[in-house]
Amino acid sequence: MSMLHQLWADEAGFVVSTELVLVATTLAIGMIVGLATVRDQVVQELGDFALAIGNVNQSYMYEGVTGHTSATAGSDFTDQTDFCEPADGDDQPGDEPACISVEHAPSDEGAAPTSNL
Repeated sequence: MSMLHQLWADEAGFVVSTELVLVATTLAIGMIVGLATVRDQVVQELGDFALAIGNVNQSYMYEGVTGHTSATAGSDFTDQTDFCEPADGDDQPGDEPACISVEHAPSDEGAAPTSNL
């Protein structure tokens, strides 16, 4: 019983556990901020990649061919500007990534519940 009482009265481990809680809380908050930044940058890079693919010019043209007994007509295709593609094809710094805009109206989460005591 005296050993249990001695351990109960010992305060040496209290400081260490408090420090661990403080460090763990700081790390958790830092990870939340860091992961949110990583998420934003991944979306930005994927948007930039989408713009790069969209800027690939897929136009083509070939002339008709005439042989001794047959002929074929030529064909062509002109790639048009994609939806939401900048006119000059450049993604400006600070622009939303490839027209990806995540916006929502604020919503009322309701009043806090009241106790009926």
